[in-house]
Amino acid sequence: MVAAAVAGVARARWGAAARAPRGWGWGWGERRLWAPSAQAAAATSPSAPSGALSPFDRQLKRKQKNWAALQPEPAKRDYLREEVGGRIADRVFDITRAFPLALDIGSGRGYIAQHLTKETVEKLVQVDIAENALKNAMETEIPTVTVVADEEFLPFKEDTFDLVVSSLSLHWVNDLPRAFREIHQVLKPDGVFIGAMFGGDTLYELRCSLQLAELEREGGFSPHVSPFTAVSDLGHLLSRAGFNTLTVDTDEIQVNYPGLFEVMEDLQGMGESNCSRNRKPLLHRETMLAAAAIYKVKYLTEMYGNSDGSVPATFQIYYMIGWKFHESQARPARRGSATVSFGDLAKINGLLSRRKK
Repeated sequence: MVAAAVAGVARARWGAAARAPRGWGWGWGERRLWAPSAQAAAATSPSAPSGALSPFDRQLKRKQKNWAALQPEPAKRDYLREEVGGRIADRVFDITRAFPLALDIGSGRGYIAQHLTKETVEKLVQVDIAENALKNAMETEIPTVTVVADEEFLPFKEDTFDLVVSSLSLHWVNDLPRAFREIHQVLKPDGVFIGAMFGGDTLYELRCSLQLAELEREGGFSPHVSPFTAVSDLGHLLSRAGFNTLTVDTDEIQVNYPGLFEVMEDLQGMGESNCSRNRKPLLHRETMLAAAAIYKVKYLTEMYGNSDGSVPATFQIYYMIGWKFHESQARPARRGSATVSFGDLAKINGLLSRRKK
């Protein structure tokens, strides 16, 4: 857990930004990574209309992430992304194999890549909606290619990658089932997807403080923290996308801040400001001050403030692992094919204990 005090659209849509190390070709030999032209054309189709089917403004999210990447010291607010990126890398290392070609969806400045080794991942394609984040990517020992594309529309051919990873990006996707299907499609058979995204209890302290303050000062409240997926839905969505041998687990990272304004400043610096279409355009000064006071209250109303005057911000993380089917994978036995009953286990234990005597 982080120390508490430490605080595409396809390539054509965003205007072509892809970099490769000198001497590299896009196909790494004769191999082509890009999707056929029909798929690429479909990827560049206009985004879905606003409303329930498109809760997030992806253009605004791109601007937010680009702005954050251009700040004088972007690494100062990367602590959360680096921590989760390291945990994703640990899950990659748990799989005892090398991956010739991997894809990092929503890579940002390379928060997963910096923890990986070239013995585990031989080549890596980093995809993000924000070109400034890719331009300022951190150095890594793995040969990489960066591609500006929307995570909702992956411009790659089917059965291309041995590994797909994603860290703290998919919670901004409008059509998560489709995103999972596209990830499954670009994976090779027996390929694995390892991802992390924010969960439903993320920033509940900030959300409740703002809602109480708006109710008191304005007689109603609007959403100021984006909606998140419930953990109970993840397994179902991954299964429907075609993944098997699923693993879904949750974790919480709590970071202490001096106050509400510092929480919001760091969220903005991370590129994690709200981009919901139904967000309120501004917060009144009186409401913000009231929310900051509510956030810090500790003893009288049992809110969230710490005894030292700081306030906690909780980030709930969902981790997921799913595999693409291959004939070589282990499969459950046919129902009714067992030759030993669980009821016989007690008898076996009794026989073993008598033999020891």
